[in-house]
Amino acid sequence: MAANRRASRPRSHVKPRNLGRWVLWGLFALVLAVAPQLWSSGFALTMLSQMGIAIIACLAYNILLGQGGMLSFGHAVYTGLGAFLAIHTLNLVGNGQLALPVSLVPLAGGAGGLCFAALLGYITTKKAGTPFAMITLGIGELVWAMSLMLPEFFGGEGGISSNRVVGGPVWGISFGPQIQVYYLIAFYCFVCTALMFAFTRTPLGRMLNAVRDNPERVEFIGYSTQRVRYLAFMASGLFSGLAGGLAAINFELVTAEVVSAGRSGAYLLFVFLGGAGFFFGPIIGAVLMVVALVLLSELTQAWLLYLGLIFVFMVMYAPGGISSLIMMNLRAAAFGKLRPLLASYLALGGTALTMLVGAGAMVEMVYHLQLDEALGPELKFMGATLNARGLDSWFGGAFILVVGGVLFEVVRRHFVAQWGRAQTEIEREIQRREAAL
Repeated sequence: MAANRRASRPRSHVKPRNLGRWVLWGLFALVLAVAPQLWSSGFALTMLSQMGIAIIACLAYNILLGQGGMLSFGHAVYTGLGAFLAIHTLNLVGNGQLALPVSLVPLAGGAGGLCFAALLGYITTKKAGTPFAMITLGIGELVWAMSLMLPEFFGGEGGISSNRVVGGPVWGISFGPQIQVYYLIAFYCFVCTALMFAFTRTPLGRMLNAVRDNPERVEFIGYSTQRVRYLAFMASGLFSGLAGGLAAINFELVTAEVVSAGRSGAYLLFVFLGGAGFFFGPIIGAVLMVVALVLLSELTQAWLLYLGLIFVFMVMYAPGGISSLIMMNLRAAAFGKLRPLLASYLALGGTALTMLVGAGAMVEMVYHLQLDEALGPELKFMGATLNARGLDSWFGGAFILVVGGVLFEVVRRHFVAQWGRAQTEIEREIQRREAAL
């Protein structure tokens, strides 16, 4: 009888460790640790620091957009208000009115983002869909207008400045050198990324996905969709405020621009470009955001035009973002179908680059005539000298654009047919494996 009781007991199964996930997290930590050793200049360290901050901000925004299906047009409010609270906290520390290590000042920004998200989110999350988006837009514009009306808190047009070097060094760390600030940001970036990933695996995170996909069924089984959205909104506000606090320490200056509609639009744009449907998509988008806002804006005055065109083409041809393209090609590689596509990828890249060179030359000449005509008709573009008033330069740009466009369309049609055959073969292989089981 005892043997029968032991046999009837449910057997416990130990879930095997996901080795691949541990490897990815290890590589992420390694990249954060090694990056400043590979790019050690002051400009590179500044960019890397901004990337770490942007990763936290974009992942926090994606809790709403990707995980919860909530399109927010004013999420910079929470990063911005967190930044203001953090820099005021830093000033209190510098004046000796508050005993707090500089390394913990970002937590004040996180607390501020959480409090404002709890206050404003209670109203915002009562609606979903388009009404939610419009409410966030209105709140964003309201806070931005208040930033110019309350100079005591927001500092007016000049903003609030501070000094992150407070007191004597602790273990040789004063946060004066940029490398020390970078490693502080990298530490917060890794911890916040891990916590946000863990959030997606919690019951609340899973229920948030359900609210995104089928809110009626969630209400039917007894859950409040408004409460789920509200809790997720507060979690997003917490991490957004942390990102703002890190930005306050990094720049030692916070202005009204941090709560502007332009900053909110940047979060939306680059999270979409990276891919809101995958956890690592906003990380890609954050890196692209810093590259675009820092590097691309220095290379050309037409960077906003190029960015807008990229966004339009991504919406048309890859609405899942860059991460979806990566995942589709990893799927093809897993079934051995990627190698035959490499030649087509090279042809697509070459013809697309040819087309972009022609279009870019014409765009740069238009901008030169409109903005820099006083400097003369000549300009440099990709090592070549163009004459914005010369017919040959315009003809050459148009010719390259047309030839590149025609070749790109020919290659694209061939690639579409080739990709379709590869997907058909993959589906057949999946069906064959399922039948074998």
